Amino acid sequence: MLRGKHAGLLQLVLVVAPAFILFGYNQSNVGGLLSVQDWVETFPEIDTLTTKGAQKTHNSTIQGVVVASFVLGALVGALSCSWIGDKLGRRRTIFLGTTLTLLGEVLECSSFQLAQLVVGRTILGCGVGALSAVVPVWQSETSSASKRGQHVVLDGLFICIGYILQAWINLGFYQIKHGSLSWRLPLALPAVVSILLMASIWLFPESPRWLAAKGRLQEARRNLAISRNAHEDDPIVSSEMSAIEHSLELNSKHASRLRDIFTSGEDKLVYRFMLCIVLQFFQQMTGGNLISVYSTVIFQQGLQLDSQTSRILSGGTLTWKFLSSFVAFFTVERFGRRKLFMFSGSGMALCMMALAVATSFPKSNQSAQVASVFFVYLFNFFIPIGFLGANFLYCTEVAPTHLRVKMASISTANHWLWNFVVTMITPVAIESIGYQYYIVFTAIGICVPLSVYWFFPETKGRTLEEMDALFREKGSVRGVVKASLRKDDGLERRGNDDDFLHEEKRRVSVEEVEDV
Repeated sequence: MLRGKHAGLLQLVLVVAPAFILFGYNQSNVGGLLSVQDWVETFPEIDTLTTKGAQKTHNSTIQGVVVASFVLGALVGALSCSWIGDKLGRRRTIFLGTTLTLLGEVLECSSFQLAQLVVGRTILGCGVGALSAVVPVWQSETSSASKRGQHVVLDGLFICIGYILQAWINLGFYQIKHGSLSWRLPLALPAVVSILLMASIWLFPESPRWLAAKGRLQEARRNLAISRNAHEDDPIVSSEMSAIEHSLELNSKHASRLRDIFTSGEDKLVYRFMLCIVLQFFQQMTGGNLISVYSTVIFQQGLQLDSQTSRILSGGTLTWKFLSSFVAFFTVERFGRRKLFMFSGSGMALCMMALAVATSFPKSNQSAQVASVFFVYLFNFFIPIGFLGANFLYCTEVAPTHLRVKMASISTANHWLWNFVVTMITPVAIESIGYQYYIVFTAIGICVPLSVYWFFPETKGRTLEEMDALFREKGSVRGVVKASLRKDDGLERRGNDDDFLHEEKRRVSVEEVEDV
């Protein structure tokens, strides 16, 4: 079994990257195929290009349902992990989710009827939903405190890679003007990624925290040692295992029932759960999915640009979004989660406000069109900084060990629920109310920095067990937030696990010398 630093890198390349590339690619790929000629001929029920009036409005609604069927499946897949994630473990749940993605991709790319397409997208969504709920939990539980933020924030970068691949692949196959290869191959290609993930997951250790929660302490210690590239009796492994066991002992007083999430008490479970729910609501309802999935539609139908230009601009904006994702990677452990959320939310709100103003002008106004495109690009600079990976990370950090996968799965299901709302109503909203649609996202975006400032504690540099202690030992919500911003609260063991390791070894050496 792979171990240590190199294993962590391979974990990102062979498991995390494929999982979130499948997320980004499959979520947005159909949006770029809606104007392909053979697609329109194969599925005339969702044709909005050659229809007008009431028929176009009806087809827009059906189109929204078809695109959103993926999201409904993802909602079910994420929610199911609240049970199977703890029952099967992290690796087997990831394997099951990937199997569903492969089955969905096969059904989707071989469709000749709209019903088969919807079934394929729903099954595909179930798999992606399961992956989006469990993979961040598995990452958080196997990463060290000093690297956890960077590791999980990379999820957003990989989602962007999925977006980019679908945009440019769709553009490339769009040049095939006759036959179904122009849309079947783009739908079939992610099956290769699913097969890679299914083969790779067994190369890596199961979560030591899940094993410990199941009473398999020796296996947990061995897997923790593998993850840290150390011996089982190494001080860093012993210290971290002691913290895990102590946290489990405290939590064992309460059964890990689903309804416990909605209780308060000293663990403040309902507060921690609401942090996850609100954060995932913000991720969708600030406009991120609107821009990613429907950027081609916005450019083509909203701004009246031609099909080729719209696809090129869509690919460009998603490529820019990928490049912007590196900002979060280099800043999440330096500035912390709170500052990134507030900066990202404020920027998105301003962009949506500007987009509402720019699109309120007649479509013949070229300056307004240029401004609209600019603010779409600027929006895609702000969103990955706080809400394309850090949101999944934060939900795993504030949840207690015995309820982590349940909180993560329900909050991720909430992410997919609002994703469904946006996906479903966007085609109709762009057609019917135009610029006013962006005002809704502006208002919600303004709430992000205010909510984060008052209610969201900082998690940077703390182990998952230290976060447990922080919520348990501080009396009020504001007390938790204020304590999380202090470095001298007695809860923070260290800023860097490597420094701690060197210090532990130095201390042990000194004690041995003194004994002699």
